Amino acid sequence: MQQRKLSWLLVFQVIFIFIMLSIAPAAAWAHEPCPCYDEERLLKLTHPPMRGPDVSNLQLRLAQLGYYIGPMSGVYDSATNRAVVNFQKDRGLDPLGQVDLATWSALAQGAANSSNASRTAPPPGKNLIVIVDTDRLVLTILVEGQVFRQYPVAIGKYTSPSPVGEWKITDKAYEAGGAFGTRWMGLNVPWGNYGIHGTNRPWSIGWAASSGCFRMYNKDIEEIYSWLPVGTPVIVKGPYIPPTGPLKPGSGSPEVVTLQARLREKGFYLFGPTDGDYGLMTELAVREFQLHHGLKATGVADITTLRALGFAVPDARP
Repeated sequence: MQQRKLSWLLVFQVIFIFIMLSIAPAAAWAHEPCPCYDEERLLKLTHPPMRGPDVSNLQLRLAQLGYYIGPMSGVYDSATNRAVVNFQKDRGLDPLGQVDLATWSALAQGAANSSNASRTAPPPGKNLIVIVDTDRLVLTILVEGQVFRQYPVAIGKYTSPSPVGEWKITDKAYEAGGAFGTRWMGLNVPWGNYGIHGTNRPWSIGWAASSGCFRMYNKDIEEIYSWLPVGTPVIVKGPYIPPTGPLKPGSGSPEVVTLQARLREKGFYLFGPTDGDYGLMTELAVREFQLHHGLKATGVADITTLRALGFAVPDARP
């Protein structure tokens, strides 16, 4: 009887928190600068060699144009440098092997810059939701639950995966045409600064090529920019990252998204989004699960709790 009372108390607490969150203003997230800013640097042959997704994007475009036949390693090695020099010679650029703005602009020539931008806006006053499918590399806009428009996107590489979960647009900005293209729409991801933006690397659309953000052709994001106000839901579908150790209240990570999704699947996390924020709603859901499974109701997803949820978590190191 006492356990049942505690269970109902937790349910009422969850409902109360949900109501308060729905009427409260959205919290501001403090983020580190977006990794996409690193893609504005001058690339050249150095020792040790330069590495990063910008080098991978360079190799991808050089391969598409027939200048590079090596792996998309993200390492600016001698083979990449040789491909750059040959490209620059053919395009009448100084063959220095340095990838500056003029070289990037030449690389972009001939690449597609739009998909199906039509300038037809959705009807006003309708509910819009954005769905990003990281398997198909497609961004879909739903109007009242029906598909309205679809666009190709680039997503994060396997070394810098895009955030799977349920997010909201938190900020918007016009950009000057650099790594972010011409528009930016930020998402409330708690472990980094991610968003939907344009690109000056249009050839990367349709590939897993970014630092984690979702790239669109500039004309495509210019089309949807005015349709999507701050607060628009953005659901990113893709593989979850399983937890490998205990998760605690106050943390924010892809593993917390996985925990929230599993708790929802089990019927214990019914009101909140899978947003990677281990806040009160997640803590109460964990407590409720622990109560129903005869575990100590701490609200901490320890190894025992995670295993009860079906995760194959290794033993803690001594």
